Amino acid sequence: MFNKRKKVFVLLMVIVLVGVNALAIAGSNVYIVKPGDTLGKIAKQHGLDWKKLAEVNKLKNPHLIFPGDEIVLTDYTTKDLNEQLVMATSWVQNSAEYRALCYQAFNLAKMILDNDLATNDSTEKRAIIVDIDETVLDNSAYEAHLIGKDYGYSSKTWNPWMAEGIAEPIPGAVEFLNYAADKGVEVFYISNRKMVGFEGTLKNLKEKGFPFADEEHIMLRTAESSKKARREKVDENYRIVLLMGDNLNDFSEVFEKKSVQDRFAVTDEYKDYFGSKFIVLPNPMYGEWEGAIYKYNWGASAKEKNEMRKSNLRVWNFEN
Repeated sequence: MFNKRKKVFVLLMVIVLVGVNALAIAGSNVYIVKPGDTLGKIAKQHGLDWKKLAEVNKLKNPHLIFPGDEIVLTDYTTKDLNEQLVMATSWVQNSAEYRALCYQAFNLAKMILDNDLATNDSTEKRAIIVDIDETVLDNSAYEAHLIGKDYGYSSKTWNPWMAEGIAEPIPGAVEFLNYAADKGVEVFYISNRKMVGFEGTLKNLKEKGFPFADEEHIMLRTAESSKKARREKVDENYRIVLLMGDNLNDFSEVFEKKSVQDRFAVTDEYKDYFGSKFIVLPNPMYGEWEGAIYKYNWGASAKEKNEMRKSNLRVWNFEN
């Protein structure tokens, strides 16, 4: 009797699990091929283009699908999403306005440093903290590489890019940081590049003429992505004159993991810090702002990311 009940219980659990799995598949926008289905028929049923469906599912022969096969129901690929990088990346690489904003940021940094040198007689050693990517090194060539490809950012491509150590300096960065070094101010590079990229990063910074390119001053990510602990480590022995970055998380943990609206609110709260303690470099290609749009669901599909990006636009509705 006990064994009979046990078998019934196991059977019920199997049925439940199958049901849950079916719901998960349905929720993930996956279609299970049935007898008599063709790719064209499936595409028509869901308002999709069968050629794009074949491309998304990497079907070598779209006429060969079989009952039980799983078909991802989207006609929007990562390659399509990467097309949205074109304008932002082109602006970084081709607009004089971008260069002007970078020079403006480092000119302002010099003014802040000069004022501190002239008015603050503290005996503490001075330090400046800078992010690396899109703050002192330009990775727009990596972003441009993704355009036309059916994959996004990943360690598979990013690690070799770091290892090459060929990123160009952000306009004004080398000059300002060497100016600071000449004034006895130490520079710390706090970046969320992982330690696997240390040698390439060190090579890159050295070859481009950045000061303090060494193991002590290059502080890459070892565990958590928050930079709070690394900033505090610098703060133990130095007086931090200013921080420079392209991402608000480069300045304080108060900006981390916030929604779009909450990021606005905290930025407004800290408005007096910008241009006095915090200096932001322009980066329209990627960043925490993008994660906030996705509600930090970085694993969302290309189609979902596209929809979230567009649904967050403020739109003027013109009636002709």
